[in-house]
Amino acid sequence: MSNLLIVDDEQSYRQLLTLVFENDGHLIRTAMNGREALQMLQDEPADVIISDVKMPDMDGIELLRAVRETLPDTAMVLMTAFASVETAREAFKLGADDFIQKPFDVEELKIIVRKALEKQVLVNENRLFKRLQREKGSIKNIIGNSAKMQAIFQMIETVAEVQSTVLITGESGTGKELVARAIHDMSPRAEKPFVSINCGAFTETLLESELFGYIKGSFTGANANRKGLFEAANKGTIFLDEIGEMSPAMQVKLLRVLQERRVRPVGAHEELPIDTRVIAATNRDLKQMSNDGTFREDLFYRISVIPIHLPPLRERAEDIPELVEHFVNKFCDQTGRKVSISPKTVMYLENYTWHGNVRELEHTIERAVALERGDEIQPERLPEHITNYNPERIKSEFNLPNDGINLVAHLDNLEKTYVVEALRKTGGNQTKAAELLQMQVRSLRHLLDKHSIRTLSAQMRNHDN
Repeated sequence: MSNLLIVDDEQSYRQLLTLVFENDGHLIRTAMNGREALQMLQDEPADVIISDVKMPDMDGIELLRAVRETLPDTAMVLMTAFASVETAREAFKLGADDFIQKPFDVEELKIIVRKALEKQVLVNENRLFKRLQREKGSIKNIIGNSAKMQAIFQMIETVAEVQSTVLITGESGTGKELVARAIHDMSPRAEKPFVSINCGAFTETLLESELFGYIKGSFTGANANRKGLFEAANKGTIFLDEIGEMSPAMQVKLLRVLQERRVRPVGAHEELPIDTRVIAATNRDLKQMSNDGTFREDLFYRISVIPIHLPPLRERAEDIPELVEHFVNKFCDQTGRKVSISPKTVMYLENYTWHGNVRELEHTIERAVALERGDEIQPERLPEHITNYNPERIKSEFNLPNDGINLVAHLDNLEKTYVVEALRKTGGNQTKAAELLQMQVRSLRHLLDKHSIRTLSAQMRNHDN
């Protein structure tokens, strides 16, 4: 059953069209003019609007213009007893689906409405297909079957349906922008723009003009009006990455935008209304920053209505094999190559602590795929700091007592032990000892003085002689 809205100031036409389309099984509502129709559309949208052109208070052309701004996909058919080429041209320019002259043939109007409804079905199916493709692509790029990642996926699906601001936190390289894009692509705003900006990449004045826009002549180089990113993302989503880098002055201006839902371009006197969802991200502790006075507490609470924390890769190491396979396939597709990765290589990757998180792992796999000339990526294609990393050896050699240790004294003693051992191995030869310790002779002599063992090398040389 389709929802039709009939708009005409003549009661006879409202009654006629109600009878005609109710007999065809449609749900009918009627309005006397464009203003009344807009009020009804706020309560419930229509599949097709059939409207007269000449009406008091708000005519059909004005209604068409308003509908295209607020409900751009709603089909609209215009009727008029005073048809003209100019009126028809303006109607089609504004996006009318069809135009018919009164008095009209009822069967012809029914055909027009049927075609408008069929077009609506195709538009909805196409939108659904595109959204599903986006959702599939967005979620597919976020890899992980660990319990922590499953909780993230569930959170994305939940917050996508609401309009609240979201704050995504996590270390660099954990995939904060991927999560932001997935939220947008699964939201009702998916058809509208997703605009991203790194707040730490701009000075205060440049960031203001980027976010809010500017008018011609507002500063040197402003040769034309420029739309800001908030306005460009209207009806969509703006992603404010590294929001913790924003200056105190910009924090005040952003807070006002979030409170008032309006922006003022640089140099302008008028404010512009916006309908933009905000998703922010940071690798810093904004709560601590607000306690320290470097980030506004009121802004922190405004942007963190829904917080999402992304775990570092070291806390979900069970996801590494799946991530590795994903990146190998990705870079093989890009280069047209076919390589796999050896289990031993994966073992090295699983054992390593990824301080750069998923981004570092991705770059490591890209390098390995580029360097490998065989059919299988071997450990030799990994950087040495990964293949040399052995957490089990470190754990066994450095056993921390339950009651703790004096770390400074322990490290000093360890340093002295290595210096003495190097001198012993080289018979007191300072040059060779420095080579063993991979340092300059001057640095070794500094350590000899530091630990009061400068005479030790001479004693060792005399003992050997």
